[in-house]
Amino acid sequence: MSASILEVKNLKKYFPAMTNLFGKGTEFVRAVDGIDFYINQGEVLGLVGESGCGKSTTGRTVLRLLEPTEGRIIFDGRDITHLKKKMLRSIYKHMQLVFQDPFASLNPRKKVGKAIEEVLVVHGMKDGAQRRERVRELFDIVGLRGEEDKYPHEFSGGQRQRVVIARALAVNPRLVICDEPVSALDVSIQAQIVNLLVSLKNRLGLSYLFISHDLRVVKYMSDRVAVMYLGKIVETAPAGELFKNPAHPYSMALLSVVSALNPGKNKKKVILEGEVPSPVSPPSGCRFRTRCKYAARICSEAEPQIKCLGGGHLVSCHLY
Repeated sequence: MSASILEVKNLKKYFPAMTNLFGKGTEFVRAVDGIDFYINQGEVLGLVGESGCGKSTTGRTVLRLLEPTEGRIIFDGRDITHLKKKMLRSIYKHMQLVFQDPFASLNPRKKVGKAIEEVLVVHGMKDGAQRRERVRELFDIVGLRGEEDKYPHEFSGGQRQRVVIARALAVNPRLVICDEPVSALDVSIQAQIVNLLVSLKNRLGLSYLFISHDLRVVKYMSDRVAVMYLGKIVETAPAGELFKNPAHPYSMALLSVVSALNPGKNKKKVILEGEVPSPVSPPSGCRFRTRCKYAARICSEAEPQIKCLGGGHLVSCHLY
């Protein structure tokens, strides 16, 4: 097994939902509530779940764009949980983020090549000719050779995402967090960007935390997949194993949608009843119990422990 490039231990991120007269939080949105995972060097970990489950908050907290409430973030053997902002700059050379909306993450008044040059300046590349050569190289890598003197509005959505990917690669990162990188694109363009990400992973030896609600894309991209529900990771497994033998009732429901859309399969789509509970006051015990057809008394009394089913397949459920 490859050495882990990222380890996350008991990570929590709470947002104040209500404050008192002194500005102190009295109620909190438990967006991420005690999760553990790791990513090996050169591996893609897919993170899936419904909107609002805490996927994007996880990615931003790992990068320290959001300050963790509790837990540890260990990158390449170094605990970065409490590093000062100045110290984080050296870490950001090795960890980068690809946003969901490429247009919102680019300055509309600045040529895209200049925007990437700024990243190189911030990270210490002082020679102008060297910077411009690096920009040309990056645009060639992402399939936009000679396009660096254009403004963001002159590109299509897919091309803008290529620019954002080029910017993320500017300082030779080892880990890239992809936060719904293709969800804002047309289906035909999605495939091109996904194939580009796979090609770059193989070419540059990158590791990805790939956050998405599109299970078919996650299946194609990922080596392992973690399923998240209401701030908790409920199941983790190798991608092939998870899609073939999901163990958690929530995973079964999510993956039934993919099976129902596949004309070669005869599986029924599982419709989850009820609404996702509030992350301010989640259910006691198992958080999924209010929507689970297998729920028993113990599910409301105790939080399920993580159990290993073998082969790296982990599940948090009282059924096992």
